[in-house]
Amino acid sequence: MKKTFPYIVLIAALSLAGIAAYYSVFGLSKLFSAKATAVIIMASALEISKLVTATFLHRFWNKISVLLKTYLTSAVIILMMITSLGIYGFLTSAYQTTSDELIVLDKQVNIIEMKKNRFQEQLNSYSAEKNQLANSISELTKGLSNNKIQWRDKESGQIITSTSSKTRKVLQGQLNDFKLQRNDVSLKIESLSDSITNLDLQVLDINTNSEVTSEVGPLKYISNISNIPMDNIVNYFVLAFIFVFDPLAILLLISANKAFSIVQNDSKTPIEDHKDHFRPPHPSDAYEEESEQRMNIIGQNGNDGLHYDSGSIEQENIYNEENKMPIQSEPAKQERASNAYWS
Repeated sequence: MKKTFPYIVLIAALSLAGIAAYYSVFGLSKLFSAKATAVIIMASALEISKLVTATFLHRFWNKISVLLKTYLTSAVIILMMITSLGIYGFLTSAYQTTSDELIVLDKQVNIIEMKKNRFQEQLNSYSAEKNQLANSISELTKGLSNNKIQWRDKESGQIITSTSSKTRKVLQGQLNDFKLQRNDVSLKIESLSDSITNLDLQVLDINTNSEVTSEVGPLKYISNISNIPMDNIVNYFVLAFIFVFDPLAILLLISANKAFSIVQNDSKTPIEDHKDHFRPPHPSDAYEEESEQRMNIIGQNGNDGLHYDSGSIEQENIYNEENKMPIQSEPAKQERASNAYWS
């Protein structure tokens, strides 16, 4: 895991940098739509150069001049700002498309609401008229019941009560007219109520089945509870994106380089740790081997010590009579090399 983690960091850094570059390139192409292809080519080259420059600065910071450090660092910061500007253009353009569709839906809802308000005004008027007709009908009904004439009979002197047929006919005619009007008004009220209900269903269908409405639903909710316009909320979110997007990609790329350096340094083991595995033989090793040989000879021939090999290590140095220089045999040379190593 220790060796693979730098690769994971590198993959994350390149993925984030690639996505940021994609948004930035196409965002800049929308800002300069007249030359979109040229802007895409230029922005792509700058994005790649930015990553290479950041890696170069990390690896060779202590080996380059101050002027070069200053220029390259400034170039990376400016390119990060350009990338952030491109991402801002891309995201705001996407929101603007959604906002335009939302404006169209809001206008449709407003038109339906205007029709609903007109129907509601008519409904209120007819409702008031119906109440007036109901009051008139009630009064006429009372008039018919009170349509009485009293007079005293001359012969008997008694009070006689009777109804006026003429008045009754007039009152009955008015009552029938008011009832017809009330029925007509009731039909109109019912029709207007149905129309208002249909308009409410249309508004509900627009608000529930529209994809745009579902997309901006959370933003509307935040806007309502915070009393901040939705455009401002979207702007805050976009700024939060651009402040962490490309800077995080650059820092992850630098972190990946640092992780590779750490793993590479940890994998290097000092040579001294393996010195014992490759050491030449110690002089005591030869003496121990010679002692073992002597003990074997003593065990075979007795303890008189007459069968030692005359070519022991102490007799290996032979002198040349002409040059008076010692001639060393191969075992003696190895012994001197061992003594030099262990000394």
